[in-house]
Amino acid sequence: MVTYVQTDEAAAPFSAYSQAVSVPANARTLHLSGQVGVSANGVLAGGEEAQHEQCWRNILAILKADGMEAADIVHVQGYITSGSGTPVFRQVRDRMLGGARPACTLVVVAGLAHPDWLVEIAVVAARAEG
Repeated sequence: MVTYVQTDEAAAPFSAYSQAVSVPANARTLHLSGQVGVSANGVLAGGEEAQHEQCWRNILAILKADGMEAADIVHVQGYITSGSGTPVFRQVRDRMLGGARPACTLVVVAGLAHPDWLVEIAVVAARAEG
């Protein structure tokens, strides 16, 4: 099980994430490639919120395939194409993570690998073994 690290000696998180997450020595780690708002059948979700939701559905499906879940996510690396998308990123992340509070970095970029993609999210997850 991961441990959320928090100190009053650094700036508090700006939304529902942790300053840091500690992973136990006996944990196996899973690094997920960036996921976009495209479903398993290749369809791009329509609209910003739908793309965010599809990213998270993809992430949760990959975690499940390796016997993990949202609570195992240690770090979220998010990329959005507009700063105005920050509230949507936070709201969908919080809803899809169901109370998990991994460390999180959000970056606004000029564009992603396809011009219609509005968000890309990569995560690192860890689960203690034994």
